[in-house]
Amino acid sequence: MNDTTASAPVSDQRALARAESARLQRAVAAFQEAHGGRALWQVGLSLVLYLGTAAAMLAAVSLSFWLSLALAPLAAGLLVRLFILQHDCGHGSLFRRRATNRWVGRLLSLFTLTPFDAWSRQHAVHHLTWNDLDRRDSGADIYSSCLTVEEYRALGRWRRLGYRTVRHPLIANLLIPPFVFLLLYRVPFDMPEDWRHERRAVYLTDLALLALYGGLGWALGFGVMAAALLPIIVIAGIAGVWLFSVQHRFETTAWLRHGEWSYERAALAGSLHLRLPRVLQWFTANIGLHHIHHLNPRIPNYRLQACHDANAALRRGPSMTLGRALRQWRFALWDERLQRMVPFSAVRA
Repeated sequence: MNDTTASAPVSDQRALARAESARLQRAVAAFQEAHGGRALWQVGLSLVLYLGTAAAMLAAVSLSFWLSLALAPLAAGLLVRLFILQHDCGHGSLFRRRATNRWVGRLLSLFTLTPFDAWSRQHAVHHLTWNDLDRRDSGADIYSSCLTVEEYRALGRWRRLGYRTVRHPLIANLLIPPFVFLLLYRVPFDMPEDWRHERRAVYLTDLALLALYGGLGWALGFGVMAAALLPIIVIAGIAGVWLFSVQHRFETTAWLRHGEWSYERAALAGSLHLRLPRVLQWFTANIGLHHIHHLNPRIPNYRLQACHDANAALRRGPSMTLGRALRQWRFALWDERLQRMVPFSAVRA
């Protein structure tokens, strides 16, 4: 903001801010058109690579479990990519047609183990409520929500211990993610009763998974299938959940009271640009440009980088490298006085 803008009346400053916001939204919207050919290439290539790697692991496991396990990180990286493509389908952004997005998303759910219809609706709620301190009960989870310092202080001793235990990095980042994908997603445990279509879709996904993996286990042996595929799911779940968590909850993120909250502020001040090495950016389908994704979820992953490069305003928000991001697990509480996240150790009863 220049000196002229800073000295203008408050009403004029607000008008200028609204005009600047509208200009940014128009500029960003220019990148939201999907390209069917690029989307089909992404899905096809990613599926071929994933299925080929998984098949190699299934073949290798009878020779050596460790040989099979050596391929697991590659397969897990490809599975993370498939999940992000499914995520784009949930936003209706990967392909132009809604029906294509829906059916491709459901196909990918057979590999990600994530019920497409239910997850997509819940994720849409996340976009509408993220980092709003007064709406944290609207579909929030331990990875995209937190207590304030004062709320944490007000807890009793045992509730405070329970809160910290669940969020311990060994539990939150290593134990819970595989449990979520393997078991929790098999039931509509946290969906309202009137989400009839989504609840039914969870069970239909379960039936499809039972047919697919039951048939595979019957043909190859359930022990062989588990030895090859479980490491993929565990590693991918851990990596994917960490990506989701760090891009929403980091030291310099912004949490806002509802009266101050806006979609744009939530995106540009409350979501992270995770600057990944080029190869990891491919495996994560540009999800590191998360601030742009929150600003306009209709932009497909294959246009996020071009949008970022074309708009200087998008390069002024929170940004960090992978090395620094790996240290963000410490920041667990929002300090309203300091306006930043702090670790548990910063709180004194």
